[in-house]
Amino acid sequence: MASTNDLKNGMVLDLDGQLWQVQWFQHHKPGKGNTVVRTKLKHVLSGKTVDRTFPADTKVDTATVDRSEMQYLYMDGDDYVFMDNTSFEQLMISAAVVGEAKDYLLENQSATVATHEGNPLFIELPASVELEITYTEPGLQGDRSSGGTKPATLETGKEIQVPLFITNGEKVKVDTRDGSYLGRVTGA
Repeated sequence: MASTNDLKNGMVLDLDGQLWQVQWFQHHKPGKGNTVVRTKLKHVLSGKTVDRTFPADTKVDTATVDRSEMQYLYMDGDDYVFMDNTSFEQLMISAAVVGEAKDYLLENQSATVATHEGNPLFIELPASVELEITYTEPGLQGDRSSGGTKPATLETGKEIQVPLFITNGEKVKVDTRDGSYLGRVTGA
């Protein structure tokens, strides 16, 4: 049990038998009345987000979520196979649980896998990853960094927008939260 005053981003709550992850919260004191806590909650299994307001200092159930560093090994049919970095046990995770993380996952890459009572809930990636551009249209003479953008396909198959000067085979840094281009990766 925890109080709504103790909420933190990423915390998983057990509300009416369903697991919800806190995406955002704010304590709000209206001019008249009692303080409330506004939250944006994401359903762990379906990915649906809802806004919910709680009276301040309300008791809420927290779910025990274990996070462990795992290495993505390979795909087996529709499932992703991960290996625990400490026990070397392998865990098969469905594509539905992996979700949009698949757009940034390469074999042998590390990710944090969150589980509840042994069941995988979601995958947490680093804020940014370095991926290679496998295909993009060539830039035109005179294209500069302050110009527009063009579509580019990453080695995972995800398509993002990159500056016009980016070419095939370059490594770029990509934000895993929104798929935005963060910059070139220089050096080896």
